[in-house]
Amino acid sequence: MSEPKVPGIGRWMVLILAVPLIGQIIMVMAGTARGDSTLVLMGIEILVAFLAAFLWRQDLERLQRILLGLPTDPPRLPEIDRLGSYLGQSKGEAQGRVAELDAALRAERSIIEHLPEPLLLVNAEGGVQRLNEAARQSLGEDTAAVLRHPLLRGAIDRALTSGEPQAADLLFAAPVPRELHATVTPLVSGLFAESLATILLVDHTRERAVERMRADFVANASHELRTPLASLMGFVETLQGPARDDPQAQERFLEIMAQQAARMNRLIDDLLSLSRIELSEHQSPQGRIDLTQLVQRTIAGFEPRIRERCVTLDLELADLPPVPGDVDQMAQVLNNLLDNALKYGRENGRVTLSIVPVEGAPWPARPGVVLAVGDDGAGIPRAHLPRLTERFYRVDKGRSRAVGGTGLGLAIVKHIVNRHRGQLVITSEEGQGSRFSIWLPR
Repeated sequence: MSEPKVPGIGRWMVLILAVPLIGQIIMVMAGTARGDSTLVLMGIEILVAFLAAFLWRQDLERLQRILLGLPTDPPRLPEIDRLGSYLGQSKGEAQGRVAELDAALRAERSIIEHLPEPLLLVNAEGGVQRLNEAARQSLGEDTAAVLRHPLLRGAIDRALTSGEPQAADLLFAAPVPRELHATVTPLVSGLFAESLATILLVDHTRERAVERMRADFVANASHELRTPLASLMGFVETLQGPARDDPQAQERFLEIMAQQAARMNRLIDDLLSLSRIELSEHQSPQGRIDLTQLVQRTIAGFEPRIRERCVTLDLELADLPPVPGDVDQMAQVLNNLLDNALKYGRENGRVTLSIVPVEGAPWPARPGVVLAVGDDGAGIPRAHLPRLTERFYRVDKGRSRAVGGTGLGLAIVKHIVNRHRGQLVITSEEGQGSRFSIWLPR
């Protein structure tokens, strides 16, 4: 921005001399004044006007430099000097107030940005004007879906119409179940060109999940632990009674008791693991995973079992950059799928494991990666496929318990995949094996 220029001396002289010179010219033309004396007087007036205009212009230039904060001498004319002092002081005070306001605004922006709860600024049409870091992290690509919720749209309309805060409880079933409490507060309309409102979202998903987890854990644990506990109690009674003096029976019963105790331990571990996963299912993971390295580490842990069952492992691992995800949870997914493939696949059979990039049908249009584990076992009847990821659902309960299954492995896989905003697809054909494919966004 260029500095404004102070008018030149000629303009100031015209302003000073205009009235007296015109009056004297009129008097000479009317014959009321002598021409020679008037000319002398006009010359003196011009000289005085030039001097006054020069001083006036120079003082205005100095006043301008004072207001711009530049070094300069004080104005010669006392009134302009006093005016410059007053304006300089006022400017300093105004700059101080502006600096205070700027600091306050920066502090408010920082507070809003670091609020632990999502906060959005929207207009009457639901368009997002601003959102804080918590909203970006929590909602991400789901922001538009949240703002389209009918109850939230109604709360926004009521708040802007009535000028009073409104509240709404929002339930979302996809991509993962979420329960949000929204508080909509209209902003003072006179400060903005359009009607705006803030939306504060409080996520109650975790609290509701904890309530359900307590109830589910008690129900599931009491149901699933009843059988091994009854078995253990029966063997203890047998060892205390008829088998007290029978070493062979004691050895056989103690082995069965150890198996039942191990099954109970696995069951409790899986229940606790599933509960922890459900608590964080609504929060997208923030880390990144090198899937190729994860597969290689996991396979190394399964090598003894692979050799024991004489299984051939076919690998197809594409060279991909890391993908968003929780490395521990994805390791659990891979462990569960490989464990199932070795349990239910054929001995001397074949297990396939692949990681390939995909984009488009039959998968989502956005770029992704598919992790797939397949076996050549007996396969799963089509009628059972929709229910495989339910808790404690087993196709063959006797075989599942015999190989150490808890009925929770695929439920854990499903909830981890949901947290990663992915998809789980299960395909199987009786007599030819099963294939479990997981799509993850890149």
